[in-house]
Amino acid sequence: MEFERKGWVQVPEGLVAPRALGGLWAVRHAQSEANAWFSDPATEQRPMRGTDSAVELTAHGQWQAECLGDWLAGLASTQRPTLVVCSPYLRTRVTWAVMAEAAATRNRHLRPIRTLVDERLRDREMGVFELHPYRAIRRRAPEEGLRRELVGNWVYRPPGGESLADVALRVRSFLDELDVVAAGEQVLVVTHDAVVVSLRYILDGLGAPVPDSLEPVPNASVSQWRREGPRLALRVWGSVDHLAMDAETG
Repeated sequence: MEFERKGWVQVPEGLVAPRALGGLWAVRHAQSEANAWFSDPATEQRPMRGTDSAVELTAHGQWQAECLGDWLAGLASTQRPTLVVCSPYLRTRVTWAVMAEAAATRNRHLRPIRTLVDERLRDREMGVFELHPYRAIRRRAPEEGLRRELVGNWVYRPPGGESLADVALRVRSFLDELDVVAAGEQVLVVTHDAVVVSLRYILDGLGAPVPDSLEPVPNASVSQWRREGPRLALRVWGSVDHLAMDAETG
């Protein structure tokens, strides 16, 4: 590499900025109708009707959200969030509403948690390809599918939409502001896979490698960053253990 030829030193890990949050949890919304549509061979080559912001949960997603509520109810008091921030999209708000109700049913001593909605936690905007599975994009506009493969998904920006790098910019703004207004608190965000990946990229520090090779974050999964000194360190990534436990006990 050019850096190595010139004798420059590359830091193998990012330079991590200090954070004031007490801890951070990130939950990806439960299975939505769009998730089911995109994964069905019968529909994955054509777009889904409607708007991305109004997509509902499936019946399976409702069950997943209840499992998340059981997980929340079982958290130790020191790990339990004191603030929840949701994406404005319907599937995230419903995920949190079902979670909160299930948690309160299981643990009667739980108090209501302050909840806010922040538009910076919305899903990646796909512009003219809103609610298009990737195979539908390639079918409708083969040149765009080729361009995405050529430049990579992290920087690919669909016409009228966002790249994942664009998502990371707004998530960084959200995280920096959250650090000021919620210093010392345990915070839970209920959001989308693109936002969860962006949180990881930002919290890995300045100079961290682009996370373009990460597997998709599972629906209804939990990720956690714990406070270690002045930083937030990743301790749980995309865990769905709570779903397996509920399936066994159910």
